[in-house]
Amino acid sequence: MIDINKQLKILVKTGKVDFGVKQAIKAVKMGKTKMVIIASNCPENLKQEILYCAKTSSIPVYAYKGGSLDLGAACDKPFPISVLTIIEPGDSEILKLIEG
Repeated sequence: MIDINKQLKILVKTGKVDFGVKQAIKAVKMGKTKMVIIASNCPENLKQEILYCAKTSSIPVYAYKGGSLDLGAACDKPFPISVLTIIEPGDSEILKLIEG
């Protein structure tokens, strides 16, 4: 079982990520992302827009069990993160979350 919080820390340090809904939608529409992680308390309308764009672009989406403050803390950031877009996973194994 993957420790997602540990992998998020590795991802942010060694990979390439973007934070925020607008960046996520743009990256998904352009097909420039490997995966999107959405916090549990992301506003429903924004979550649905991201899910729709991701589905049409065949980009996997992971529903983070914690809220935006938890996701921010897991990424060692002092601010809430509703949506995290993974451009490059770096040394993390976070993409294994989407493997069957």
